[in-house]
Amino acid sequence: MSDMVARFAKLHQPGRPLILYNIWDAGSAKIVAGAGARAVATGSLSVAGAQGYEDGEALPFDVAVTNAKHITSVVDIPVSIDLETGYGEQSDDVEANARSMKDIGVAGLNIEDQDLNSGGLRDIDEQATRLAAAASTGIFVNARTDLFIQTPLPEHDQALVRLALERGKAFADAGARSLFVPFVRDEQLIATLCEKSELPVNIMMMPDSPEILRLAELGVARISYGPGPWRAAMASFEEQAKRIFQIEL
Repeated sequence: MSDMVARFAKLHQPGRPLILYNIWDAGSAKIVAGAGARAVATGSLSVAGAQGYEDGEALPFDVAVTNAKHITSVVDIPVSIDLETGYGEQSDDVEANARSMKDIGVAGLNIEDQDLNSGGLRDIDEQATRLAAAASTGIFVNARTDLFIQTPLPEHDQALVRLALERGKAFADAGARSLFVPFVRDEQLIATLCEKSELPVNIMMMPDSPEILRLAELGVARISYGPGPWRAAMASFEEQAKRIFQIEL
């Protein structure tokens, strides 16, 4: 395990969560690192959008690698890259892509269980095989389950948590090092996840999420912001541009 991977792994502490204010390029990485971040992490939608692409692996993989290489070259803290579903149909492809990222100094990867072709979730065993392939490279794998994304909010309940935990156990057995459950924001559900998960739990911050200190009290080990920072930055940029071009000369 490389020093950066080990350093990144140690930052995942339930009750003292790693805060990842998600970045999209080398410039945003430098800003967040300079603000005091202990690690930086990309969000796939943000990276794609900054390059003029849609989310969902529309960004060419070689562009993703080049962007990641630029990021690792300008910061001296661990870098995690959102690799979406792994950019490959076969587990061998996922392994090769994970190795490409590790070779340029990336410490961690997000890999989600969504099937981009069907729109549903991959079978647990199939996803575990893909995660095992990525983990075999020695990189830190943050296994994301999209259960709460694909389930309407009124149906977010303890039964759904049990399904997430079932997936999390299989992902842990495959070598994943943390479990990412975006879109869950109910305190009781988060508490159950953190209490019963074999892996440190990553929660995505949303407008109606509990505050950081409360998430820490619930046992969360990692808090990320997804596309929020990029969207906020672009909204400000757009507002200023519109204001300028409304000036009549």
